[in-house]
Amino acid sequence: MSEDTLLLFGFPSVGRKKVAAVFDGGRITSDGGVLLLAAAERSMGIASSLARLIADPRNPLFVTHSVADILRARMLAIACGYEDAADLDHLRTDPGFKLACGHLPDSGRDLCAQPTMSRWENAPNQREVMRIYCASYPAPPAAITFESTVAGNEVVNSRARAPIPARPRRSIRKAATACQGNAA
Repeated sequence: MSEDTLLLFGFPSVGRKKVAAVFDGGRITSDGGVLLLAAAERSMGIASSLARLIADPRNPLFVTHSVADILRARMLAIACGYEDAADLDHLRTDPGFKLACGHLPDSGRDLCAQPTMSRWENAPNQREVMRIYCASYPAPPAAITFESTVAGNEVVNSRARAPIPARPRRSIRKAATACQGNAA
């Protein structure tokens, strides 16, 4: 009986380097499943699609990590059980996460650190949040209701009970404009 096994899938190459799953030591990661998650994310284009909906005001000459790369690292970390952005300080050098985000484990640049991640988690403005929300539907919802809270405005599903917004006409107009801009 042969001990050879057939790989049921392959990993995409990174920087013209072949990526293979082997179990003979070396620089290792305990999160090998992140490569499968990354393959699924890339095939669906989730990070790239979301990144197109968020403005990047940074000077392109000084950008190290694209918005898509930042979002991808955060999504993959959460999917692997690392809910805290501070976990990125450790994961940014993890070979599995670097490969999953398209960087070579040894020679590729590290992923973004926690401060960068935290800035981007708070970066989207209300209009961008609305575009992201609307993009999550096959067709933009006909109406969106804002619920006024002490912390600010939250997006509430149109089927939720009717909240009392601080300025209803203006909020509803903004939401409709945001969704229409997303549909275009």
